[in-house]
Amino acid sequence: MPNIFSPDSSYKRQARFIAILWTLLILLGCFMPSRNVPKVDVPLVDKWVHFAFFGGFTFFWLCAGPTLKIARLATVLIIAIAFGSLIEILQGAFPSLGRASEFMDAVADSVGGIIGIVLFAAFSRIFTRK
Repeated sequence: MPNIFSPDSSYKRQARFIAILWTLLILLGCFMPSRNVPKVDVPLVDKWVHFAFFGGFTFFWLCAGPTLKIARLATVLIIAIAFGSLIEILQGAFPSLGRASEFMDAVADSVGGIIGIVLFAAFSRIFTRK
């Protein structure tokens, strides 16, 4: 029986749709004017949000093309790091949004991306055992 973590998954199309929606959510969240972002009294909440955004990004894109091949895992991670870095550069380029370019946000994006890959690999190994 195929599952979402196996290369012959019948859920690739749905996973790709979710990955695209997640990517759009990241763009919406990162380019929303700061005055529209709810204030939350949680230490480092901004970093946690970046961590979750990019953990989900790598996890969902790997579900869209499930494999544990190192080349695919590395490609998705590189794309996540480049995407997160580009977002930070663009936030700095458009100060009218009230956003700032922060190196630590890019670090949180990268760490989240790595964790998303680790979770995908762990779930893949657990759920594709024969």
